[in-house]
Amino acid sequence: MLEEVERWLADRSWSAADRPLGRLLSAKRAAGTTVSVVLPALNEEATVGEIVEVIRRDLIEGLPVPLVDELVVIDSGSTDRTAEVAAKAGARVVHRDEILPRIPALPGKGEVLWRSLLVTTGDIVCFVDADLRDFSATFVSGIVGPLLTDPPVRFVKAMYDRPLGQEFEGLDAAKAHGQGGRVTELVARPLLNLHWPQLAGFVQPLGGEYAVRRELLERLPFPVGYGVELGLLVDALHTAGLDALAQVDVGVRLHRHQDGQALGRMAAAIYRTALARLARGHLVRPELTQFERGPEGFVPHTYAVDTEERPPMQEIEEYARRRVA
Repeated sequence: MLEEVERWLADRSWSAADRPLGRLLSAKRAAGTTVSVVLPALNEEATVGEIVEVIRRDLIEGLPVPLVDELVVIDSGSTDRTAEVAAKAGARVVHRDEILPRIPALPGKGEVLWRSLLVTTGDIVCFVDADLRDFSATFVSGIVGPLLTDPPVRFVKAMYDRPLGQEFEGLDAAKAHGQGGRVTELVARPLLNLHWPQLAGFVQPLGGEYAVRRELLERLPFPVGYGVELGLLVDALHTAGLDALAQVDVGVRLHRHQDGQALGRMAAAIYRTALARLARGHLVRPELTQFERGPEGFVPHTYAVDTEERPPMQEIEEYARRRVA
């Protein structure tokens, strides 16, 4: 590991407990900073309601100064009761297709995160995945904290244990406890260590929980799909420098695990995102073929690897007009 990264780990890796809620509220009040929390959601009716309720109970209601000023769920085309459950729990729900309608929406998580900048106003934007179970408000307060108390910090990722679920009963408890994040260990971490060694200290580089100052976020391009987390992290490094990045330990992350083929598609998108940043070139064949056994043998299924990226939001006319207004 680079000496620079060892120093960064000592100076820019914290625990959520390092910044009690009272300290954060004092810092927020003094600076007049506003915080938006965004939950991208696709068919998450089983979990989104509890997440919204916890954030409202612990970080908005009953506090002398709400830590969270804006709580928005972006529904990216759910066919279940996600929108209804989220609204009932107290979130403002916006459908992806209602945002920036002149640009047809593409499928993918990054597309939703990019569009969320147009329907939120916070100086700090905090993203939280909507499939988390046993959710704790420290997932928000922990990663927002350094942005409120340490002005040089501009981008904060959550770090946590990711235990594998019951579908992996073959592993003993000790091994299963830290074995979640298979795409991280098999794809993202090798890519970062080899090509962006300054980012080797991030425990969860692909985690969906991170908070960013809007002034930085609006300057970054957004891969529309699974590559968004790696793309934002790499581009934030190049735009703001390593000392502007940080991570906070928020405990344990429990969520739904993807099957192997879904992970393969995720890995392909992440690899493509890395290649684009290494060469800013085009893949010869941006597709991935996988196999499933059928009645007569293995059947190939070919999927497009998302290659679209949205430009920095500051380049979008509607966003620029809103800022002037």
